[in-house]
Amino acid sequence: MDKPRLAWAITGSGHYIEECLDFMLTLDEVDVYLSLAGEEVLKMYGIQLDDIRQKFPVYRDKTASAPPVGHFYKGHYHTFVMAPTTSNTVAKCVLGIADSLVTNLYSQAGKCKVPSIVYPCDIAPEMETTAPGGKVMVYPRKIDLEGTAKLRTFEYTSVVESVDELIITVKERLKSLT
Repeated sequence: MDKPRLAWAITGSGHYIEECLDFMLTLDEVDVYLSLAGEEVLKMYGIQLDDIRQKFPVYRDKTASAPPVGHFYKGHYHTFVMAPTTSNTVAKCVLGIADSLVTNLYSQAGKCKVPSIVYPCDIAPEMETTAPGGKVMVYPRKIDLEGTAKLRTFEYTSVVESVDELIITVKERLKSLT
């Protein structure tokens, strides 16, 4: 490995997924990780996995032990991004549950002191989001908002509230590495 890369996980959230992926595809040296639900959501939004594979290596959630997480222990990654992130994934991360590829990545990133940038789908009591048919209003539950708030308190974790903030935070992180 020449230099550390960015690991980017896609979960089952469609929350501005196209905008997140458009930004991700402008970057260099990224490894993409897909949860099972993430793969389903890409299909629902008409996003071709082959388009992502043309630029980046893609790891899929196909094993029980999630062997790719070992890359964190080898210094393979400088940053972990989860965008967009479901409330289910946030809840598991907050509880320390690492039973899937993506939650295991978050856990191992923290254990290796690798900064994580998380864009949760539930960030406000009322919000607009994207669905396969267009924009819709959603009203996250109190427990989902509490999970997002709790995640903000975790070490090595930055929680962002918009695609613009995601872009700024990732760019600032990358700039800090040069």
